[in-house]
Amino acid sequence: MNASIIFIILLVLMLTGMPISISLGLTVLSFLFMFTQVPLESVALKLFTGIEKFEIMAIPFFILAGNFLTHGGVARRMIKFATSMVGHWYGGLGLAGVLACALFAAVSGSSPATVVAIGSILMPAMVKAGFPNKFGAGVITTSGALGILIPPSIVMVMYSVATNTSVGALFMAGVIPGIGLAMVLGGVTWYRAKKFDYPRMKRATFAERWKAFRESVWGLLLIVVVMGGIYSGMFTPTEAAAMSAVYAFFVAVFVYKDLSMKDVARVLLNSANMSAMLLYIITNAVLFSFIMTNENIPQTLADWMLGHGLGMIAFLLAVNIILLLAGNFMEPSSIVLIFAPILFPVAMKLGIDPVHFGILMVVNMEVGMCHPPVGLNLYVASGITKMGITELTVAVWPWLLSMLAFLVAVTYVPTLSTWLPRTLGMM
Repeated sequence: MNASIIFIILLVLMLTGMPISISLGLTVLSFLFMFTQVPLESVALKLFTGIEKFEIMAIPFFILAGNFLTHGGVARRMIKFATSMVGHWYGGLGLAGVLACALFAAVSGSSPATVVAIGSILMPAMVKAGFPNKFGAGVITTSGALGILIPPSIVMVMYSVATNTSVGALFMAGVIPGIGLAMVLGGVTWYRAKKFDYPRMKRATFAERWKAFRESVWGLLLIVVVMGGIYSGMFTPTEAAAMSAVYAFFVAVFVYKDLSMKDVARVLLNSANMSAMLLYIITNAVLFSFIMTNENIPQTLADWMLGHGLGMIAFLLAVNIILLLAGNFMEPSSIVLIFAPILFPVAMKLGIDPVHFGILMVVNMEVGMCHPPVGLNLYVASGITKMGITELTVAVWPWLLSMLAFLVAVTYVPTLSTWLPRTLGMM
C-alpha cells in the first residue's frame, strides 16, 4: 500500500512537468509528513551521511575535465585522428564519428558532452562531403551514448553511490562492452554506407596518420592517466577524476592553447552549475532511497518475486522493460538513483553479480538516451542538426535496433562485463 502511495505521488508531480529532482524531494517530504512517524532528526542524519561519500567527489571533477576538453580543441584533434585511420572505408566520416565518440567518451565521462563536442564539428563536415543529414544524425546521436559506458562514466559513479559497488571494478567492467558497442554501431554505419554507396575519403598516408596522432596524443594520454592510474593502484577513481581535471586544464590552456585564462572562469562556472544540479538530484534520491528502505519496499518486492518463482532470466527481462520504459520520461542520473535501490536487493537475492547488474543498467540508460520522448541525446543532436525530434527518431532507428540487440547480449552473457575486472583482481 505504502509503495503505491509513494509512486502515485511521484508520478502526479512528474506529470505536472516538475523537474525530477524537485519531484523526488516533494514526494519524500509529503510521504514523511502525512503517512509516517519517522523523526525528522533521522531524516536529516540520513541526508548528510548519504551524500558524505568519497566517490561523489569524482562527479564534479569528471564534469570539469569534460568541459575543459570540450572547449579545448581535443575533440577536433580526435576527429582528425579518427578520420585518418578509417576515413577511406565505406561511410568513412561516419565511422570516424563512431571512433571519435568512443575516444572522447574515454576522456569525458558524459554522453551529451560527447554528442556536442563531436557532433558540432563532424555534422557540417559530413553534410559538406555529401552524406544525408539523417545518416550523420543517426551516427552522432547513438555513438554519443558511449560517453556513459566507456569509462570514466559519471552514471557509473552514481550507481556506485546508490549500491556501494566498487567504482574501479565498474570502470573496468565497462571497457569490453564499450568497445563491443562501438564495433556494433560502426558495423551498422559501414553496412548502410556500403548499401547506399555513401562517399569514401582518400586513404591517409602513414605520415598524415602519424601527424594526426601526434596532435591528438595529449588528449589520448588522459585515458592512460585515468585507467592506468586506477588499475595500477596509484590512485582511487575519485583521485583519478581530480587528476583528469588538472590534466585537462593543463592540456587545454598550456599545450593546445585553445583556452585562455579568461575562458577558464567560464568553464569553472559552467561545471559548477552542472555539478550542483547533479548533486541536488543525488541528495533527493538519497532521501527517496531512505523512505523506500524504511518501508521495506525493496525487501518486500524481492520476497514477492522469489515467492512467485521468478528466476534470474525473467527478472532481468523485467528490469530491462522497466528501465527502457523509464527512459521514456527520465534522464539517466535520475533513473539510476531511483531504481537501483529498489532493484539491487532483488538482484543480489537472485545471485546476480553487482558489477554485471551495474553495466546492464548503464546500457539501458544508453538506449534510453536515444529514443523519444525524453531521449537526452535526441534533444542535443536536434540542436546541432536543426532536425525535429520525429525526424531524428526515424534517423536513429537502424542504430537503435542494434543497441537493443547488444543489450540482450549484455543482459544474458555476464562474462562480457565481469571478465576484465575479475582477471585484474578487482572483484
